[in-house]
Amino acid sequence: MARIPAHRFILLALCAVALIAGCSSSTTVPSNGVLAMGTWGGDSAGLIVGDTSTHVHIKCTLGDVSGRVALNSAGAFDVRGSYLLRAYPIAVGPPLPARFTGVVSGDRATLTVTVDDTVKRETVVLGPVVVAFGKEPRLGPCPICRRPMVSAWPLPAWSGAP
Repeated sequence: MARIPAHRFILLALCAVALIAGCSSSTTVPSNGVLAMGTWGGDSAGLIVGDTSTHVHIKCTLGDVSGRVALNSAGAFDVRGSYLLRAYPIAVGPPLPARFTGVVSGDRATLTVTVDDTVKRETVVLGPVVVAFGKEPRLGPCPICRRPMVSAWPLPAWSGAP
């Protein structure tokens, strides 16, 4: 059996480690032109993306966007929805009109929510916050109140006779 010189062994070991590290984590989330379904989390923020809506938490506030969030060719989005500024510990007030803007780059999204507080007659800007795909949101005392809404389409076939 041939011996490998120590310097070549070290070089081969370093190459193997670099190859494994390069393959072990993906930094690109497939989008197909829409925000990827699943949980996106960060410090004091979270996005829960389902097939029919997107639910957003920034600190102890929350909001919703109906439908899928479309991304442009640069990964940016700008959609309308509703937002509740006084959500925790007790929800107070009506949901307010809001604009959700941001950009997705790899497995991270930067999000800003601009709320038209029609009650106090002011504009409230939350963010920007950064969330990562597949990470759990860290919201401190504020709970995540929903899971992704994914429909069972196509519907499963009945197992019994008609």
